[in-house]
Amino acid sequence: MTSTAHGEKRTASHPHTIGAVCERLRTEFPDISISKIRYLEDQGLLTPKRTRGGYRLFSDEDVERLETILRLQRDEFLPLRVIKQSLAMRGSERTKRRAQSLREPDVEDEVDIGELCERAGISVELARQLEEFGLLQPRIEAGDRLYREGDVDVAIACSRLARFGIDARHLRAFRTAAGRQSALLEQLVAPALRSRNPERRKSALDDLETLAAVSQELAQLLFMRDLRHLVER
Repeated sequence: MTSTAHGEKRTASHPHTIGAVCERLRTEFPDISISKIRYLEDQGLLTPKRTRGGYRLFSDEDVERLETILRLQRDEFLPLRVIKQSLAMRGSERTKRRAQSLREPDVEDEVDIGELCERAGISVELARQLEEFGLLQPRIEAGDRLYREGDVDVAIACSRLARFGIDARHLRAFRTAAGRQSALLEQLVAPALRSRNPERRKSALDDLETLAAVSQELAQLLFMRDLRHLVER
């Protein structure tokens, strides 16, 4: 069980084996099979956690993602390439919504390191390394580390990159780049954000959200330009 921001206890869902996932989805998708799920994983559409023995374990989020993929195939006849792009865009939109909620009260649930690792499919050792290099920033309460949903998203992204051999100290480059960008924006809006004038503070929040969105767009454009140069060499 894991703690929430309100001090309640929430039971973590149990991971599902690939066989259990097939049985769970067979009513809606009669042609589902273990080989098909493995193929979708090979195509980069699914990234289930693996045990030390190499067995796949699917979280509820993994199963929901699989259901979405299968429905897009069945109902909209979309090829896997388009489905993959669509899911990636949805992930970007979720990140953007988080960035645009700066003025909203922080009511995110918090999870302990066990659930963080289970949901992200990482080891406790990797979680500690990500914390050491500043990618995860837990809140310490009575000696326990509590992670927000934003940290879970970060851990999931780091887990996906780690599968390509990128370790925590290399991932630190992303944290460093983000820190430099946020420091620049802080210089622009910090005085107004600290103002006791409600109107000035609201205006500063508006500016910060706009700056954040444009900065993310610019970073993405520059990143993709550099990758295109790599491809064109």
